[in-house]
Amino acid sequence: MTRKDKSRALRVLQITDPHLLADPAGGLLGVNTRDSLDAVIDKVIKDHGQPDLILATGDIAQDGSEEAYRVFGERLGAFSCASAWIAGNHDKPDVLARVASEYQANRRHIIQGGWQFILLDSSVRGQVYGELAESELEFLASTLEQGPDLPTLIALHHHPVDIGSEWMKDIGLRNRDAFWRVVECFPQVKIVLWGHIHQEHDLERHGVRLLATPSTCIQFTSGSREFAVEALPPGYRWFELEASGGGRTEVRRATDFEFDLDINSTGY
Repeated sequence: MTRKDKSRALRVLQITDPHLLADPAGGLLGVNTRDSLDAVIDKVIKDHGQPDLILATGDIAQDGSEEAYRVFGERLGAFSCASAWIAGNHDKPDVLARVASEYQANRRHIIQGGWQFILLDSSVRGQVYGELAESELEFLASTLEQGPDLPTLIALHHHPVDIGSEWMKDIGLRNRDAFWRVVECFPQVKIVLWGHIHQEHDLERHGVRLLATPSTCIQFTSGSREFAVEALPPGYRWFELEASGGGRTEVRRATDFEFDLDINSTGY
């Protein structure tokens, strides 16, 4: 920020689960994922303008292809700020990391606007569920120890709490107890943010706000026992964060985006 902007809230955009493919015509359940991402980006610019930071919380690519990650980086060229990308269960972490580094989007610890952002890799090769390796937990604890006075947002791909959908119960963060044992030692943690579940949630746990965000492509039905999708538009989450630790957040959707969702699908 410039000197005159120091009092302005930090504007942070979360984009999650684009599921891009190398094939420009590729999609999920009838939705072209490049088109849906474009619609979300257009909505961000129309409704909110330019963010100061972008957090991309996994499943950037459906096929793990280098082309998909490059398309993502190109699409984010609509924004003038830095971004940070983390892997989801559909991503190929090595390929993602290589392309992200070209876009300077491989940072895992960011201090900006009076806030601290810690990005964790919860992906497990070949698995849908998530787990934080011991090295990730150590990174989290040591980084929090270094910034006791900084309000903190932790981002990861997998949900670290129950979200009330039976079919997703076993594909969240497996070692969530270990994660929360670290977080509960550090009162500066204000927000835990994730993707993966393709739906909006706003919960609270011991004073920490827990937030999940719609995908930029298809949406899973909230509270469903079995896999189900619903014809909600793609969306994103926007934050305006105050250096004091306060702020606000909202989810918005690209309601003008037209799509023909295969609602009878039993998976993707």
